[in-house]
Amino acid sequence: MIEDIRIEDYNYPLTPDRIAKYPLAERDSSKLLYCNKGVISTYTFRDLPNLLPDNALMVFNDTKVVPARLHFRRDTGAIIEIFCLRPVLPAEYNLAFASTSSCRWECVIGNSKRWKGEPLSYYTGNNQPEDKTDILGLKAILIEKEGQTGTVEFSWDGGKPFSEVLEICGNIPIPPYLDRETEAIDHERYQTLYAKIRGSVAAPTAGLHFTDRVLEDIRRKGIDTQTICLHVGAGTFLPVKDSQVSRHIMHREPFVVTKEFVQKLIDNKGPLVAVGTTSVRTLESLYYIGMSILEEGAPRDVEQWAPYRREYSAGTVEALQAIVEYLDAKGLERLVAGTRIIIVPGFQFRLVDRLVTNFHQPESTLILLVSAFLKGKWRPVYDYALANEYRFLSYGDSSLLIRE
Repeated sequence: MIEDIRIEDYNYPLTPDRIAKYPLAERDSSKLLYCNKGVISTYTFRDLPNLLPDNALMVFNDTKVVPARLHFRRDTGAIIEIFCLRPVLPAEYNLAFASTSSCRWECVIGNSKRWKGEPLSYYTGNNQPEDKTDILGLKAILIEKEGQTGTVEFSWDGGKPFSEVLEICGNIPIPPYLDRETEAIDHERYQTLYAKIRGSVAAPTAGLHFTDRVLEDIRRKGIDTQTICLHVGAGTFLPVKDSQVSRHIMHREPFVVTKEFVQKLIDNKGPLVAVGTTSVRTLESLYYIGMSILEEGAPRDVEQWAPYRREYSAGTVEALQAIVEYLDAKGLERLVAGTRIIIVPGFQFRLVDRLVTNFHQPESTLILLVSAFLKGKWRPVYDYALANEYRFLSYGDSSLLIRE
């Protein structure tokens, strides 16, 4: 029962010295833990292609992290940090990034009690070239605020798109557990090589290990590589604060898949390998999107506890076929949807067979997902990693897990 899942049962001793504060010099030189039906062994990440079957279908999340952390200064001298979460006006990511004079975003506001709502001027600090930022004239106006979050309107001069404004003025929002400021190396390394579509405020970190060499070796084996796009929200940083997991609230994350990709899932005869938990959540959400089409005639966002509330009679192929037929009927090539799905022990996996993932924070929703994937046998994996000097979290080592 979901109500019986207690987050304290998913704790382990992670000391600060085990957290990788910086990436290794070479992406694919990290350790790779391989867990095959309970048998655990150590490889190097560049060995990954040899551990995958030739007929596998491998899915990557090609979202791109945006430099979403901005600093502004009040007339009093107080510094206000504004962390962009998602666009509000316009609400579509592409349109918001293309805006050339103003746009509104939902934001986390640091030092928020000291901002009374007056317009703020961009603060360059010691990191940004004064000439470019002065020309932009970037301002922030508080539209509304609730606690640490609020809606902020940004305005600027010069006609540059907001995506370029962020590139000039923003910093990559590295995770708070790194306990340091963003540095130059993070702008390159807190981004996958195949990142393409702007929108995430956190990297899909399982993909940080992949190099051109590893990707080429995977394709040389005949493994089909495909991409989806789920924009990772700041909710990925939120701990489970309530002992009872059933009370934890997941935030909506938007995703896009193509009709061609869904058809590949239908036709796939080999194991499905998800690169990262964001890919898992997207792939598994597709079944419930398909069910909403079968039952209601249109796709509906996947709610957090939808997979656990009742039995679903349709098979996976039937649900996926419903998505293809819906897109055909509407003359669409892409499915644009959102998910709040939480994957906890007891979840029925319908698509993913193998998972490439890093080592996650104690008492996190991602530990719950790994536990669900391994039928509760997550602790031996983490005990092994701790005993064998693995590096943890975003810049840490990796694992390849085969579903129990």
